[in-house]
Amino acid sequence: MINSKTNGTLRTLAYAPSKLAPAAKESIPGIEYASRINWHPGTQFGNQASNFRLNAISVDPDFLKILQYHCLSGNMLTALNTPDGVILTENTAQKMFGNSNPVGKSIKWNNARILTVTAVISDIEKNETFQFDAIQSWAFDESVNEQIRTLEWGAISCQTIYKLRDKNSYYQTDKSLRALIKLNDPETNNEAFLFPFKKYHLYSEFSDGKVVGGKIDQLKLFLLLACCVLLIASINYMNLSTARSEKRAREVGVRKALGSNRKSLMMQFFIESLLFSTIATVIALVLLELSLPYFNYLLDTNTEIDYGSYRIWGILAGLVLITTLIAGSYPAFYLSSFSANKVLKGFKGTGTLSVRKLLVVIQFSLSVCMIICAITIHSQIQYVTNKPLGFDENNLLQIRRDGNFKDFTRLKFFKEQLKNSGSVLSISEIGGSLTNNSNSSGDFVWPGRDMSKDISIQFRSIGFDYVKTIGAKMLKGRDFSINFPADTSTSLILNEAAVKIMGLKNPVGSLINWGDDESLQIVGVIQDYSNDGADSKVLPTVFYNNPKRTETMLLKLNPAVSLNESVNKIKALWQRLNPAFPIEIEFTDKYMSEKLHDEKITSVLANLFGGFCIFISCLGLLGLAIYIAEQRQKEISIRKVLGADLNSILFLLNKDFIKLVIISNVFAFPIAYILSSKWLMQYDYSVNIGILPFFSAFSISVFIALICVSLQTMKLARGNPADALKYE
Repeated sequence: MINSKTNGTLRTLAYAPSKLAPAAKESIPGIEYASRINWHPGTQFGNQASNFRLNAISVDPDFLKILQYHCLSGNMLTALNTPDGVILTENTAQKMFGNSNPVGKSIKWNNARILTVTAVISDIEKNETFQFDAIQSWAFDESVNEQIRTLEWGAISCQTIYKLRDKNSYYQTDKSLRALIKLNDPETNNEAFLFPFKKYHLYSEFSDGKVVGGKIDQLKLFLLLACCVLLIASINYMNLSTARSEKRAREVGVRKALGSNRKSLMMQFFIESLLFSTIATVIALVLLELSLPYFNYLLDTNTEIDYGSYRIWGILAGLVLITTLIAGSYPAFYLSSFSANKVLKGFKGTGTLSVRKLLVVIQFSLSVCMIICAITIHSQIQYVTNKPLGFDENNLLQIRRDGNFKDFTRLKFFKEQLKNSGSVLSISEIGGSLTNNSNSSGDFVWPGRDMSKDISIQFRSIGFDYVKTIGAKMLKGRDFSINFPADTSTSLILNEAAVKIMGLKNPVGSLINWGDDESLQIVGVIQDYSNDGADSKVLPTVFYNNPKRTETMLLKLNPAVSLNESVNKIKALWQRLNPAFPIEIEFTDKYMSEKLHDEKITSVLANLFGGFCIFISCLGLLGLAIYIAEQRQKEISIRKVLGADLNSILFLLNKDFIKLVIISNVFAFPIAYILSSKWLMQYDYSVNIGILPFFSAFSISVFIALICVSLQTMKLARGNPADALKYE
């Protein structure tokens, strides 16, 4: 990985110079194997029957020694020794060759070069970091793209992975690697460093060169929510177990009178707690199996529970024991403390009401906190979902410019035919994908630039009518147009962020330099738009027009024509003009929506956990209501005899519970605010935490408390006073 200091900030990138891996293996003794990785999504591979779009990677032969995949056929030791060798996954091999053995058979790359299948490996699991369909050699990349050989140390172009000879040499090897780029390029601000591959899947986010999180944050959040639910459920058991203390008190008194000591009684209550915990675990496993398909669908995983794993059963056993101790401790200590002499004379147990109230406060504090956090998460997701992107992603398609359409004459004819069909309003091109950021450079020079500062600016090639096609807004100047021949050589368009970082007061007409090229003129300023997601900060970007560097066509469909009709016309025309290459259509709005996939999952699960907490807290509140009702049964009966009506009795009993709920909210508000603020810090654009989440949580908690308590107290208040006073 690389730490790169640009624009005054230290960014950590998962990519490195292509020269780094071979140099590190040669010069650093601690490195045994090293491999570079280049990604080629949507690459065409074909046989005599049909063509397929596959996600391929190009690697050095050491890749197969570092990450050992299960080989089904072929020889992994020699599979990548030649540039024309290719390794397929099992599913890909079956898709291309059926059930026959593909090793030794030929396939055609990009309808241009014959490759030989040298091995077949097992399919890649969904939870693996590297996802691909085919593996090619790095030598093949160099043979089809000579520019790769000429890349210098300043070009961050590929991923690298290493295997150390001895894990104990990690720190010494890391120290040597950090100095390697500077040693070969003294003017660079880049520094390579080692990071354990087994941690990268969960810890992939960095700040100022230090790891700050990643997917592990989601895992910690869900674990915290699960612990909160378990704690609330344990508190429930305490409250419900002691709510019927009158009946259990008589049992304890009889047992003590017959010779039982406190230790044996405590053991009895712990065994009861263990029994309930065990039964609950069995029910939980059944519910888990029923809900697992939905869980896998939600997270797009294929999780299965390995019931033959000792680790699973060990965790379950530990969880049962911990729950038993937490949930059974208070009932065991409290109920076993009753005196046989007192309880047999009618003593019901006192002095624990404050403890029960404390437990209820803890329960509702956790529930209110989770409600506030869930509302905040939902608000943030809605904000970034509805936030204007700065361009119109609807009816906007992306198609790779492959095969015949790399020829500009044929491409021009294809575009004309599409426009004449009435299904397409506008067409342009872009380098890479619209929904991803592009490369960056620090070689831009403009009037007044402070050369002592490291400033990096994104750059990407676009075609004519780009702004019109994506539905963005020109603030100043004009879009690239076929009517201006200089647009393909000396013209630039900047976005607002680039104008701001350059400090240009009158950007249109200004001249800037890019490396050693001649001066380039700014012809327009485009409004900032969020192509990497509505939650990501817009980066300063320079747009230029080089048809040779635009691999993707952008098509703006006519909304007056049905989507199916437009797509079918595009496919038919493609098949007629470019039959050797299968068309691959990408819907921009779909890709932009998928960028919020993790956040949407967090929102759904937070809502589920919040709902569970409220439900379980209601049970705890009900337990306390039952206990207080038993304690005040005679008082209520006397009040009814003296003329108290139902409303006054309900008010008398409910006010104490409402006080507890209010206290719970007071404790929960600051904690929820801190947690919500910390979670929102990961976004460049976030909602303000207003009063609505707190007011909503307060209203929900008070309303639910009134419903739960009123159901119990109303039953008691409507009872016959004689039933409670007949023995007095």
